[in-house]
Amino acid sequence: MHVYFVYLIVCSDGTFYVGVTNNVVRRFQEHCEAIDPRSYTAKRRPLKLVYVEPFQWILDAIAREKQIKGWSAPKKQALIMNDAAVLHELAKCNNHTRHDLPERDSE
Repeated sequence: MHVYFVYLIVCSDGTFYVGVTNNVVRRFQEHCEAIDPRSYTAKRRPLKLVYVEPFQWILDAIAREKQIKGWSAPKKQALIMNDAAVLHELAKCNNHTRHDLPERDSE
């Protein structure tokens, strides 16, 4: 059975990097060593691995990676801190225009 991981790294500038791998230790080491000098993390070292989530299926891991990448920094921080209450609050829709649209009359 294969295991895949979604991981979050905090960079020295306070930004987050989210990725997927089948070997967290190796992949984090590659980030720390700046194997690809053009990569996002290469110029933002030192790095700190702050979150790892396992998945059985690669497509599930990729979907979760994309989901987390779309989150705000406070929501990523809540995930790292395992703060379910804050995650729930930040997940609420704050798009007032969506709720303030006038109802349509059906004819």
